[in-house]
Amino acid sequence: MKYRRLGKTELEVSVVGIGTWQFGGEWGIQFDQKDVDSILDKGKELGINLIDTAECYGDHLSESLIGDYLSRRKREDWIVATKFGHHFHERFTRTDVFGAKEVLEQLDKSLKALRTDYIDIYQFHSGPDAVFDNDELWTVLDKQKQAGKIRHLGTSIGNNDNLHQTDASTKVGSEVIQVVYNRLDRVPEQRVFPSCERQDLGVFARVPLASGYLSGKYKPGAVFDSTDVRHRHDPEATRRKLEEVERIAQTEVPEGVDMAQWALAWCLRHPAVTAVIPGCKNPAQVEANAAAVQL
Repeated sequence: MKYRRLGKTELEVSVVGIGTWQFGGEWGIQFDQKDVDSILDKGKELGINLIDTAECYGDHLSESLIGDYLSRRKREDWIVATKFGHHFHERFTRTDVFGAKEVLEQLDKSLKALRTDYIDIYQFHSGPDAVFDNDELWTVLDKQKQAGKIRHLGTSIGNNDNLHQTDASTKVGSEVIQVVYNRLDRVPEQRVFPSCERQDLGVFARVPLASGYLSGKYKPGAVFDSTDVRHRHDPEATRRKLEEVERIAQTEVPEGVDMAQWALAWCLRHPAVTAVIPGCKNPAQVEANAAAVQL
């Protein structure tokens, strides 16, 4: 494994992390504790130290599975990033919750679910500018940092060209930007990444495999089950993406190289990117993701 400094946080994070949206049950598979233990143990074995989760991956379900695991392992071995701003109701249904008082309640629920006294990176989760620009929210979060419940603040921008929230990071005390970035979506290169570099912000590239389309496993016309979040994607857009993936596989991926590993390494080539946080369904996928560092 290789490690990079996470911007001004000075944390050293593995360049490949473990994304855990799938633990919440919206990617067509239900995970039990044994499944999660095996995935995270494989990550630890391979030198991965970064877990990214959120309050709304299930109703703190992903956090609870991770917390059970952490309660039986060395907490300090892991850098845990979670998020705030949404309340999960049922599969694919959430409401925004960004009021300062409500966020404090979410924070305590996340700490309880994760079975920890502190969160390494607490991220504003894809909210609109109007609620991001609430000084009371950031003042309350800074007090939680002073109390030791949060080590660092971050912002997971919903629009991957959201320069407003990125540029305001230093002002509000956010030290990490999480953004959609992959070979099919290079928008952050234009404005977001230069802003991150100017401010010395850490960058997590989420959806680095473009919701699995860049894994090379799917062909144009692929159909996803109704329990899979990709079932909700526009069919025509999905078809175009998968046609582009076929072209990339033929013209850009070196012969004999696994496309998913290539796609992760492609993200990590950009100097602004600290780490990629791909999801994984089993230990074999964790191992395959980690192997991207060899490229």
